[in-house]
Amino acid sequence: MYFAEILGFTSYQPAYLSLYIKGKNILNGANFASAGSGYHDSTAKLYHSLSLSQQLEHYKEYQKELMKIAGRTDALSIIDGALYIVSFGSGDILLNYYINPLLRLVYTPDQFTDILAQNYADFIQNLYAQGARKIGVISVGAIGCLPAAISLFDSPYSNKCVVELNNVALTFNQKLNSTSVNLRKMLPGLNVVLLDSYQPIYNLITRPLEYGFSETRKGCFGTSFLEKTSTSYNNNKKTSVRLCPNASKYVFWDGLHLTETANKFITTKLISDGISLIT
Repeated sequence: MYFAEILGFTSYQPAYLSLYIKGKNILNGANFASAGSGYHDSTAKLYHSLSLSQQLEHYKEYQKELMKIAGRTDALSIIDGALYIVSFGSGDILLNYYINPLLRLVYTPDQFTDILAQNYADFIQNLYAQGARKIGVISVGAIGCLPAAISLFDSPYSNKCVVELNNVALTFNQKLNSTSVNLRKMLPGLNVVLLDSYQPIYNLITRPLEYGFSETRKGCFGTSFLEKTSTSYNNNKKTSVRLCPNASKYVFWDGLHLTETANKFITTKLISDGISLIT
């Protein structure tokens, strides 16, 4: 949603499955994302999310509705000139591969990220076939520095990033970049740009004072490094939980997600990477 805000939209693109997308609202675009999904279908299944193929089907349905509202000629112009943002991979690696012993038995990290890169290539080609030409792809961030990752794979009391996780993220990002280069060569008119989230996030975590932050290890919300929901339950009763006094000084909202201030900082950096998509 910060992309929309920084680019000057007065309202955010609603979820496609939301009732608010009906009618002329679809002229403002739509959000087809599904929390917990990924480049690998097993990631979506694990978190009961919509897979890439399901999201693509929703996009095709959206195009049909768009043509009814705007007419075929204008709809095709909108589709061709639209900006598409794709963001997957962190969940595939951190919340699927590294917690799924069956995947680790079958694939090395390098083999698994090869599969992710191929799935990414297939998805971009499918989007291209539907008329998408300007596509920004957000890289995987410094997942080894997430509070939850450190707690799970190192120690709840450690302040050091998990090097292996960060190295896998960097390797996958290199594959995303080389795959994107090949796709641009193969598909005429395609402008697919990798938007680097790794370095800005890593900078916030390792040099927080330079950017106005003071806490990089704990999340603002909750009482532990692993919490990632807005409420807790005890004997079926909803109870309040701890919130930090000033979220703008925290890099992380919880064990997995950035705060609003950190997200806005990262989004500004991503847009600067993708300037060719909006000029």
